[in-house]
Amino acid sequence: MRLLDRYILREYIKIFLIILFSFSVLFLVVDISDRLPKLISKGGEINYIVLYFLLRIPYLILISSPVMVLLSGLFLMNNLSKYNESVAIRSAGISIYRMVSPLIWFGLIFSIIIMFMGDLALPKAEDYRNYIYKEKIKHQKVEDKKMRSNIHYLGNDKNLYYIGFFDGYRNNLKTIDITTFHPDSGEILRKITATRAEWKEVEWVFYNCYIRNFENGILTNMEHYEEKIIQEVDVTPLDFIKSAKKPMAMNFFELKEYIERLKKVGEKFSKEMVELNLKVSFPFSNLIILLFSVPLVSTSSRSKGRGLIFGMGLVVCFLYLSTLRISQSLGHNEVLSPMVAAWLPNLIFAAIGIYFVIKAEV
Repeated sequence: MRLLDRYILREYIKIFLIILFSFSVLFLVVDISDRLPKLISKGGEINYIVLYFLLRIPYLILISSPVMVLLSGLFLMNNLSKYNESVAIRSAGISIYRMVSPLIWFGLIFSIIIMFMGDLALPKAEDYRNYIYKEKIKHQKVEDKKMRSNIHYLGNDKNLYYIGFFDGYRNNLKTIDITTFHPDSGEILRKITATRAEWKEVEWVFYNCYIRNFENGILTNMEHYEEKIIQEVDVTPLDFIKSAKKPMAMNFFELKEYIERLKKVGEKFSKEMVELNLKVSFPFSNLIILLFSVPLVSTSSRSKGRGLIFGMGLVVCFLYLSTLRISQSLGHNEVLSPMVAAWLPNLIFAAIGIYFVIKAEV
């Protein structure tokens, strides 16, 4: 690594660590002042309250990382331009592209670090934080979703399933109705009803089961079984259990597996699919936002536009976060596909950032 690269990277990291510490303290102070009275009123012990706030740090770092990265870049570029270091560097025949290349590498590596932090540290921190809040501070049991009613879904076999009630503690189903339709005409071919079903090792056993067959919509025969195993029912008790965790408290593979479970029982999964894509796309916003600090290095120390560029950089950062939130909301409501909702803000602001970098060199 060249001496210039080490110098720029060292100065940037120094500023970044200061801003990281400042943001963490600021966010914690705001969070404590807002929540502390409520937590104390619920009778929470001081050690659990302290841990509750400290576990919020990974989330605060993740969500504010683009702002911290941009501010660090703006301060660095401001210093380089203020003391004419950027002029000396460019006079030596070094282009802006080459000068800022260490920051681009930092942005890429930091994006990968944020991705892994969001997939490993953040889910565990949020899960444990929820546990502390529910059980240790509010003295409640953490909510589970093992009891569900009125379940409708279209199975992989294209059969229409209705489950009146699911008991996840006993792995029981009650009031089951499975209807098979003709793929072309839509007429009923078969209807299976049962009073209840029990999960025994690897299969469902249906009790008081009726199987009715139809032809041209007319009942042709009916069979009754006190006990019947129906192999084509390809869902397990786990598929019916809704996660008590929020998508943020699940890592990439946990969320992906949960989405597959939602698909199997016909639940909507657009929100979870958007969050899955965001786990990959959002960390790279750090690299993209960093590009907006580059134009500041090409302005002179006396330029009236310096303050404007500095302010515009911050505006761009908050515009990015606002655009991301809007795109995320559109994805949740199925206006945009999950992948488009997650990556569209990155594509838009990457194009704008690259344009500013090219313009700064000219």
